[in-house]
Amino acid sequence: MAPQRSAGKHMGNPTTAPPLVETRGLKKYFSTPQGPLHAVDNVNITIARGETLGLVGESGCGKSTLGRVVIRLLNPTAGSVFLDGHDIVNYGKEELRSFRRRAQMVFQDPYSSLNPRLSVEQLISEPLRIHKVFPNERETSARVKKLMDTVGLAQRLATSFPHELDGGRRQRIGVARALALGPEFIVLDEPVSALDVCVQAQILNLLHDLKDEFQYTYLFITHDLSVVRHISNRIVVMYLGKVIELADHLELFENPQHPYTRALLSAIPVPRVDIARKGRIILEGDVPSPVNPPAGCRFYGRCPSRQDICAVNAPELEEISPDHFLACHFPVSTGGN
Repeated sequence: MAPQRSAGKHMGNPTTAPPLVETRGLKKYFSTPQGPLHAVDNVNITIARGETLGLVGESGCGKSTLGRVVIRLLNPTAGSVFLDGHDIVNYGKEELRSFRRRAQMVFQDPYSSLNPRLSVEQLISEPLRIHKVFPNERETSARVKKLMDTVGLAQRLATSFPHELDGGRRQRIGVARALALGPEFIVLDEPVSALDVCVQAQILNLLHDLKDEFQYTYLFITHDLSVVRHISNRIVVMYLGKVIELADHLELFENPQHPYTRALLSAIPVPRVDIARKGRIILEGDVPSPVNPPAGCRFYGRCPSRQDICAVNAPELEEISPDHFLACHFPVSTGGN
């Protein structure tokens, strides 16, 4: 099992202690024949130690790219990423090797992220062998067995291959690999979106239990708002590479201020056929091109509350109430829906 850490309360307020993870002015552009694609554009977030920060938005908003840049699977175009106060952007090969022991990732598709030629035991032990954690095979094997027990994988599956297992077991392998080196910070990139509902619940419960036991810090990326509400301490909403709202999970659901956030929340299905959906917000228009984003607010073309200033002046992310941040000229309570 991962090394035991001292128990502590979930941290919803990032100002109560120095953050474990912080980004400053983080940008990631991709070169295209039409020009740079603005996948992540000037993102500033903090994640407190022991916190789960949810990250939501439509497909293509840049949330998965942000997760990969934070973990240094992709190099940023500009800006900084700090882990425990140290900027990892300029890390060399050896520093990155040490960083990998502290920060890991669980990918969306458990099948495509696993080498089909390796058995379960080989997949889980691979990080241990690469980093030479143990001096002999006996200790490595013992660690693999403990990890399998931790994530709920029967030890009889040690010699099985990914194609012989269902999606839930494959994702448990991915979680075990991420835990193998005893990290402090884990990026979870839509870890349950490829699974059926029953298995989703099992994996989410597993992640919750592991966090409570070992005080992991999570960046939980998803498009499923019902999931992020229950697993996160705070939630970040992204739109076209920008953070547009950030608040405590209860505050965001009870008092959303950005028109886009309200539209997202109104799309959550009601699990009863005898209750009609009230207040459904249907957004019109298309998402602007990330290659040529608008000069003003990027949500301007689809916003039901837009005014002339929104087309020319991009709103800055500002604190509108304690720990509730918003990038909007006209919050819902002051002239929105």
